[in-house]
Amino acid sequence: MTRMTSPLRFALPLAALIALSACQPSGNEGASGDVTQVQGADDKQPFNGIASTETLHVTGTEPFWGGTVTGDTVTYTTPENQAGEAIPVHRFAGRGGVSFTGLYNGADFALMVTPGTCSDGMSDRTYPFTVTLKLAEDVRRGCGWGDAHPVTDPNAAEAAVTGSNAAAPNAVDPNAP
Repeated sequence: MTRMTSPLRFALPLAALIALSACQPSGNEGASGDVTQVQGADDKQPFNGIASTETLHVTGTEPFWGGTVTGDTVTYTTPENQAGEAIPVHRFAGRGGVSFTGLYNGADFALMVTPGTCSDGMSDRTYPFTVTLKLAEDVRRGCGWGDAHPVTDPNAAEAAVTGSNAAAPNAVDPNAP
């Protein structure tokens, strides 16, 4: 059975993305060079800091969640479902970021990504994107990175010099494929 979706279903996530576009840094304060593209009031071009072909990774805490965006699919993960669930999504590039909207278990799913320095609050890593996930009425915050926009980890330089991962022995490399 094919489920039809109303254009109004995307109105709330798009409105949220537009609101988020107003909360952008005032200069090139992003963690990864050209990621932060502050647009002038007369600039009408959509955000192009994340290519539609780039794999995007997202992570959040309290509660823990994560995922990967590849093309028109988000694989949403939780500690209870580490393999994740594939969610077909629609990509929308607004003026201050990009959003991915779809349905997860019958509930509205909106993942909004904007350029800006982000911390997961649990490590010394600096992520190049801030992420807001709206799942039904639940709003979660997190960080993101992509193939072309890696995470900055000050402990990685020390580990490379010493040849160990002593700073985080069980850490998963967020830049690993």
